[in-house]
Amino acid sequence: MGTAIYALAAALAIALSTIGPAIGQGLTAAKAMEAIARQPEAAGTIRTNMIVALAMMEALTIYGLVIAFMIVGKL
Repeated sequence: MGTAIYALAAALAIALSTIGPAIGQGLTAAKAMEAIARQPEAAGTIRTNMIVALAMMEALTIYGLVIAFMIVGKL
């Protein structure tokens, strides 16, 4: 019984920490493409800022993965 709870907790840690950043990354990329379409001359700056923002969002997912590994380590 205890093993199943740890497995469920690890699965939830990964699932919940992936959903938010995935939605945020999709919205960020969409808005960046709109901004580049409106101002093509600022594409370099927009792209750089978008990549930094995506990297920070991806860090949230990696934190969830680390927590899932910590939970699985208790098995």
